[in-house]
Amino acid sequence: MAQSFDLIVVGGGPGGYVAAIRATQLGMSVALVEAEHLGGICLNWGCIPTKALLRTSEVYHYLTHADSYGLIAGKIGIDIAKTVERSRAVAAQLSGGVKHLLKKNKVTVFDGKGRLDGPGKVKVEKDGKSVADLAGKHVILATGARARQIPGFEADGKLIWTYKEAMVPDTLPKSLLVVGSGAIGIEFASFYRTLGVEVTVAEVLPRILPVEDEDISAIARKSFEKQGMRILTGVTVKGLKRGDGKVTATIESAGKEVALTVDRVIMAVGIVGNVEGIGLEGTGVKIDKTHVVVDQWLDTGVPGLYAIGDLVGPPWLAHKASHEGVVCVERIAGVKNLHQLRAERIPGCTYCRPQIASIGLTEAKAKERGRDVKVGRFPFIGNGKAIALGEMEGLVKTVFDAKTGELLGAHLIGAEVTELIQGFAVAMTLETTEAELMQTVFPHPTLSEMMHESVLDAYKRAIHI
Repeated sequence: MAQSFDLIVVGGGPGGYVAAIRATQLGMSVALVEAEHLGGICLNWGCIPTKALLRTSEVYHYLTHADSYGLIAGKIGIDIAKTVERSRAVAAQLSGGVKHLLKKNKVTVFDGKGRLDGPGKVKVEKDGKSVADLAGKHVILATGARARQIPGFEADGKLIWTYKEAMVPDTLPKSLLVVGSGAIGIEFASFYRTLGVEVTVAEVLPRILPVEDEDISAIARKSFEKQGMRILTGVTVKGLKRGDGKVTATIESAGKEVALTVDRVIMAVGIVGNVEGIGLEGTGVKIDKTHVVVDQWLDTGVPGLYAIGDLVGPPWLAHKASHEGVVCVERIAGVKNLHQLRAERIPGCTYCRPQIASIGLTEAKAKERGRDVKVGRFPFIGNGKAIALGEMEGLVKTVFDAKTGELLGAHLIGAEVTELIQGFAVAMTLETTEAELMQTVFPHPTLSEMMHESVLDAYKRAIHI
């Protein structure tokens, strides 16, 4: 006999476990099926452990520049084994926390791989053996995504890495090629470069961090190159030849090919949805470029079947998955006055050095959509707190609709901007105009004052530049 629940969630990542908890809050009986680690890729092999690694590199950076703060530091070294051990311990602690939250909220967790087995039915298996047969009126698929593998460039876990291998090196390579300059690629490039590795970044598009505003991309490139990172844009990696502890990459630029030999290669060329092996065949679910197609309420079009998170496409962000889980469950429960999730109001963060954060439309995108815009900019060097911190590199940029004053986008680069961006996210959610932002009192001395000054600058009222 199948065990019956109001809702079955397949996948225990930041989308799945949040959906499960919210559903129990709304009075549903919930089963959560997870094949590997509670918390998913983000918590175990993504967002959280990478931030632990980047924190180590940040502390290392400050220690090596202790004299600029009037401090005397002894010989500074790196114990990569302890660095990795700390990162894994952080992930393990939080995974245990998710397990506790699910138990506290009376979510029934099944350890195994979930597969659709007919309308409203999910079969759970582990190591080829049956764990449980589940039945539910509603099923949410939250199986996430994995690193994209390009034929001929497949990761072998030794010389050619995906993000997983890049997080647990047994030794620091002397040289590294990062293929792809999105958030994942740039974060690893920044981590390894800060620890002294010779890093080359290869990007097929004309600029790095291509989803960011052009001003931000340009500042980032200048900063990375100043740190000693080699940036190659508009290039194609044509081949990777493995040797004795080395990899030789053939890189084509403007019709010419050059060879680059490095110790390791990180492939950071996107992700693909985990649509295989979950029973989608014959269900009527539409798949587009490895991602499940859903409407604004995360409905697949198949009665009682929904999908959320990385499985349904960009932006591939944990906080987007979590909010989709909440929206989906509240829609199922009939919660009134629901607001659909708007992609342009989802902030994105890249935790490199300097940090990058953005929300909404870039200046170029706004103009492409026919908007007449007002643009404000304020540099870190004009901010007292930034100077006191010794963090004078960066910019806050805001984009407004010239006619209505609507905040269309905000783009930041510099120290702690991943913490600042939420202020603009709240403003956009509240549909704030420049008038309210100008009237808001920002505390002094803080980095947040630059947000205010950027708004003022868009309307030619900036005080400190």
